[in-house]
Amino acid sequence: MLSQPSAATFEGSNYFSGSPLNRVAFLRSDHSFLSYAFRHPSTNFILFNNLAPFTTSPSCLAYVSYADVSPLVGEDPFAKSEEEMLREFSSEITAPLVLFLGLDEGGGGVEWGSYKGTPHFAVDVTPRGASKDRAEGLMREMEARGWELLSGRVNFLDAPQAAIYAQARSLLDWNARNPFCASCGSKTLSINAGYKRTCPPTDLAPLMASQTRPPCTTRTGLHNLAFPRTDPTVIVAVVSASGNSVLLGRKHQYPPNWYSTLAGFIESGESAEEAIRREVWEESGVKVARVVLHSTQPWPYPASLMIGAVAQSVAGAEEIHLKHDPELEDAKWVSIEEITEALKIGTGWFGEGPGPEYKEGGLRLPPSTAIANKLLVAVVGGLLSGDSRV
Repeated sequence: MLSQPSAATFEGSNYFSGSPLNRVAFLRSDHSFLSYAFRHPSTNFILFNNLAPFTTSPSCLAYVSYADVSPLVGEDPFAKSEEEMLREFSSEITAPLVLFLGLDEGGGGVEWGSYKGTPHFAVDVTPRGASKDRAEGLMREMEARGWELLSGRVNFLDAPQAAIYAQARSLLDWNARNPFCASCGSKTLSINAGYKRTCPPTDLAPLMASQTRPPCTTRTGLHNLAFPRTDPTVIVAVVSASGNSVLLGRKHQYPPNWYSTLAGFIESGESAEEAIRREVWEESGVKVARVVLHSTQPWPYPASLMIGAVAQSVAGAEEIHLKHDPELEDAKWVSIEEITEALKIGTGWFGEGPGPEYKEGGLRLPPSTAIANKLLVAVVGGLLSGDSRV
């Protein structure tokens, strides 16, 4: 049986996770369901322009209806089966990408077998190709309603909507980055409601010398599809061997006095624990022994999974030097007491001011929406030592 959580145990969801949607991934290839859901009067659509969503306020996504999006994407983009889409593929035809995100089972919506809920779709309305004028017209309508595009990194959306946003943004970005086959260079087709891309065997574009494409390795065997990419990344709060301080670092682009925990990508053939020990040593010269995994956070810029941990350094191997990797501008050991104070009055993203009690020159830390913040909260809560300092 799992033990009861302690004061330092993290039992919640990090920002960008905890979505209210049931993704019902097995329905993404069911175009009968997708057609029904797409045209249902309860369905919510989220519009993105260059990966920025329309919002009614900084904390709330804007939802539109089928009547709003159908002039842009057509009456039913799922009317044809995936087999028909492959047979009729033409690389000259461009259409706005439509993603099925899932069902909000909170009440109402569609009923499809045993599955019930309000369908949610994301639509890429970035003006391009044959739909450029219609996309620009739709965006003018949204702006006339007083809605705005939320550009840059999102920090103020309500947590459930932030999770929906993260799912949609990562998938839109992945589709935009992969219009061509990685094997043969031909244009690919988005299928599975936006969750897969495939290299069709034929191309009906009039300018093609032959409708039959050359052989491609992606069309043989089992690995004939491209799937959305997620990059595993470690992020760690390193506690000193004495338990009295934490290793923090800052990059050149950070605001004054702003520090965070150390982070880096996991490499091929490497465990999360190994990546933590390697990254900490490369960036700071400090050696790490014990590693305790804490929680994870999806990070949609563009598509990372932050694997958070708390670790303890090796006594006698805690001297900081930045000679291995020039990524950090500075690194230092910060006392638990100073971190505890900064968590109360000095948190915030770039461009955000600290709390009213903050004194100029004091330590600045990431806000509560960042997993780095949660790791530091766990440390001052005694995750490694069991000695709560909160």
